[in-house]
Amino acid sequence: MLPYLENFLQELAKNNYSEETIYNYERDLNVFEEFIINEINKKFKNTKKEDINRYKEYLTSSNRKTAGKHNGHKILGAHSINRMLSSVKSYLLYLQNNDYHCPINPQLIKLTKTTKKQPQMAGFDELVKLIESPTRLEKDETIGLRNRAILEVFFSTGIRISELVNLNRDRVNKDGKILIVIKGKKERFVYLTDRAQQYLNKYLQTRSDGSPALFVPYRGRNVKTIKRRISTNYIQGKIKKYREILRINVPTSAHSLRHGFATYLAEKGASPVAIQILLGHESLDTTTRYVHASDRYAEKIHRKFHPLKEE
Repeated sequence: MLPYLENFLQELAKNNYSEETIYNYERDLNVFEEFIINEINKKFKNTKKEDINRYKEYLTSSNRKTAGKHNGHKILGAHSINRMLSSVKSYLLYLQNNDYHCPINPQLIKLTKTTKKQPQMAGFDELVKLIESPTRLEKDETIGLRNRAILEVFFSTGIRISELVNLNRDRVNKDGKILIVIKGKKERFVYLTDRAQQYLNKYLQTRSDGSPALFVPYRGRNVKTIKRRISTNYIQGKIKKYREILRINVPTSAHSLRHGFATYLAEKGASPVAIQILLGHESLDTTTRYVHASDRYAEKIHRKFHPLKEE
């Protein structure tokens, strides 16, 4: 239905977009296609600006269909709606830039207004308890040690979960310096604390497999793990389980540890530019969202720089 959709997705792949990102584009555009065919009964070439407005209304309703053509009972938030609108806009821009027929001017697609919320993050003491919990909560000592090493590495380096699961052992040198390599993006170094390096080394000493992966699964230990890696779903599921057992009432994920890494570095006075480099952000604006999320950081800045702080 949507012309040149496959070409558009191939173009994303050529530009080094991740498989997950390409999948999200395809899923979002499938929802748009479903809307055109079954909701407004039109052909794509006949769509107009007002159809985009109707699509925005459709996305906010509980009657919308998902990419799998199921009823979308959950009301989408503003950020999800904007992501789906952005997918349509990017697709239309592709058509326009390649001189294909584009019935709607991409610039006419306006995103919905979002409310800025103060990010929630568990307190430092709670994050430390979470990081230390696997060695106490896991019955299998080896799994407990591995999961402890994973959480220690997260909080020590601030790396993304996708970066962690794709790490190889040879990327970590003896001094705890880790080279992060992402296809299509700049390489950067991150650093292990002495504590994180200690737990990672303990874990690696338990390994006798030939896998290059830094972290491997243990399910089916008799199966060769040469090509197997720990999964993001496993890590997120374990963090959720530990959080619930510890009764940490703030939603906490692998990204929360990355957020905590940046926020608590900022509270100690680290330069936002240095934090930007460690996190691998292209823009400093992205980094400041982490830095400014800390109430204590804001209070510290106020007390230090307010012009009438002295009597």
